[in-house]
Amino acid sequence: MKYLYQLIRLILIVTIITNAVITAEAQTGWQQSTGQWLMEALKFKEPLAFCNEPVPLNETDVKERLEREMLVSLSNSDDVILWLKRANRYFPHIEKVLKDSSLPDDLKYIVIAESHLKSSATSGKGAAGFWQFIESTGSRYGMTINKDTDERRNLFTSTQAAIAFLKELYTLFGSWTLAAAAYNRGEDGLRTEMLMQKVNNYYHLYLNQETQRYVFKILAAKLIISNPEKYGFHLNEDDLYKPVQFDRVEIDVNQPVPLYIIAQAANTYFKEIKDLNPHVKNYYLTIGKHNLFIPKGAASGFSGRYENLLKQWNNEKVKSVYTVKKGENLSSIAKRFNVSVKAIMNWNGISSAKSISSGDKLFIFSDTKPKEESNNAVKDETENPVLQLP
Repeated sequence: MKYLYQLIRLILIVTIITNAVITAEAQTGWQQSTGQWLMEALKFKEPLAFCNEPVPLNETDVKERLEREMLVSLSNSDDVILWLKRANRYFPHIEKVLKDSSLPDDLKYIVIAESHLKSSATSGKGAAGFWQFIESTGSRYGMTINKDTDERRNLFTSTQAAIAFLKELYTLFGSWTLAAAAYNRGEDGLRTEMLMQKVNNYYHLYLNQETQRYVFKILAAKLIISNPEKYGFHLNEDDLYKPVQFDRVEIDVNQPVPLYIIAQAANTYFKEIKDLNPHVKNYYLTIGKHNLFIPKGAASGFSGRYENLLKQWNNEKVKSVYTVKKGENLSSIAKRFNVSVKAIMNWNGISSAKSISSGDKLFIFSDTKPKEESNNAVKDETENPVLQLP
């Protein structure tokens, strides 16, 4: 029996060691296979160009810089998958605008390098939106950017602005490659380097690291998105995000209007209106004209639904006015009505919790019957006007 146990124990040890060896060999083979696949991915068998301007891959430095960005991109496969999915949603519009403007289709890949096609993208330098405009440049090209609206996050407005900017840069530099570099570096910054270095070729300029890598990031996006299967991304039509579809409506607002009313009039919910209109920053539409996107098909009957909902809301406002009593603050009022301080501030366009006074009129939209006034709240009949909504 003793020898039998030893034999079984020996067989188990041999089995464990064998399995470990097999596993190690499999892992080594996988690593070799992955490495070999990456090597194949870096073999550019056909000439490469950006906006019909040749990329000098015969130059060692240029080839190395492109290989680096390809490896960086391919090592972030989750990002690449999202590029491919989002491109199906947004590229059709960008491609149409480029075609209508008689501009090279390759310019669409700039938006990948800039934001990965995310409206919410921001940078440490204050750039925002799909095309990553800083505020001053965005305003220069006609975009509205203020505390209520940021059209840098609107694909349609920002794409028109980006195209206008790129056309101007091309006129200035006479090269789409240099125009793309200037889009990242700034026209003055790039022109200064060209003057100081006596060089007018992007690939031969010594630039800051971000701009030296910038065009190669665009080229990597072009290579991968143009032929995803070559790089191991096999997505079918069902995997891709559907092209954005919507109806447009124009609303002339003579008072701040809650965005949820727009959503209800469009037979949808607040989030979808925000997703379709990321340039609207707050909970209310401000006074003035607004061109809004609503779900496809929702424009039919929208106007009538909107007018009815607005009328109901105005009636509700009349019943929801509260006069601030002496000794009260937003915190005590919020507690009485079982709402949050932030909600009261949003309803009334208040920027600071300390900015109310006795006699002020507040809108309080609450189904909760207010609790009894505290002893230190004295009735105050001061007829101050109702605070304006944001």
